[in-house]
Amino acid sequence: MEWLDSKQIKINPPKRTKKVTGTRFATILGMNPWSTPFEMWLAITKTYETPFEDTIYTKAGKAIEPKQAEYMKKSYGMDIITPTDRYGEDYFKSTWGDFFPNSKHFGGMWDFLGVDENGTVDTVLEMKTTKRIEDWQNDAPEYYALQAALYAYLLGVDNVIMVASFLEEKDYADPTKYTPNIKNTITVEFKVSERYPDFEDKIKFVENWWAEYVDSGISPVYDEKKDAELLAALRTHSLAPDTDINALITEAESLKSEIDKTTATIADKEKRLGEINNIIKEHAMGQFRDGDKKVEIKGATYTWSVSRSETTTIDKKALEKDGLLDKYQKKSEQYRMTVK
Repeated sequence: MEWLDSKQIKINPPKRTKKVTGTRFATILGMNPWSTPFEMWLAITKTYETPFEDTIYTKAGKAIEPKQAEYMKKSYGMDIITPTDRYGEDYFKSTWGDFFPNSKHFGGMWDFLGVDENGTVDTVLEMKTTKRIEDWQNDAPEYYALQAALYAYLLGVDNVIMVASFLEEKDYADPTKYTPNIKNTITVEFKVSERYPDFEDKIKFVENWWAEYVDSGISPVYDEKKDAELLAALRTHSLAPDTDINALITEAESLKSEIDKTTATIADKEKRLGEINNIIKEHAMGQFRDGDKKVEIKGATYTWSVSRSETTTIDKKALEKDGLLDKYQKKSEQYRMTVK
């Protein structure tokens, strides 16, 4: 991996890549406030991806999605196909997480499908759970709508129904008790052709993005702030001073500036704490008895622990007086860096 002066990185183009899923699609289009095209490029090229860990939010989503499907069946009289219906119980393993094997660059997994009276798929249902009701006040968030629209496009259908259930903290603690109803769940319906009459242009944009960045092995421009965690991980795992040094200095300056500002606001407190710690230490030292190795002074939250140990030192003046210091003294080089 090579770090370029243009705030890009260069790799050998991978023979096998990941696909542009619904969430990656919206992000590449610049419609996801929580992620960046650079992050998507890293994942698609298998350069680096933050390890996935289940959270209370993802666990709640998995538990409540089937409940949302049942709600749509009962409330809207819909006939619904689940991934299990189409691909079997272990559908993730059998499909490797891709329901669109015939698409070269686009893929992913739809949540549920709606069928008409003839059993023909005519609707994509995208299920969401969230506590951010404000994001859904006027419409479905664009990055979610684009995700569902992509799956509808790949399936050749025009209808999308977004199903959003709003959760409280207690629902995340035990999502099995949650029941979608008219008070806590909304639907947002749209036709891809009406909401995105330029959808083919979006597909072409991503195809061009793929050719420019994935096929070339040269990343989109990264953002030192938005991509900070990813850049730190990349630089930790693949530090090459000859090519990384300018990027590292930029990152170091940003970090030091933030730390200096924070440190300045607590300098007086640190000084006062140091003075108090010295007084506490002196008090503790006076509490030692013969044989004691440690004295502890407990507060309500912290414990001050002072240990006593013996050390052996060398009397350099005596050695010098006896003419032995130069004989046994060794010199070594040391480097000390300061940042001003």
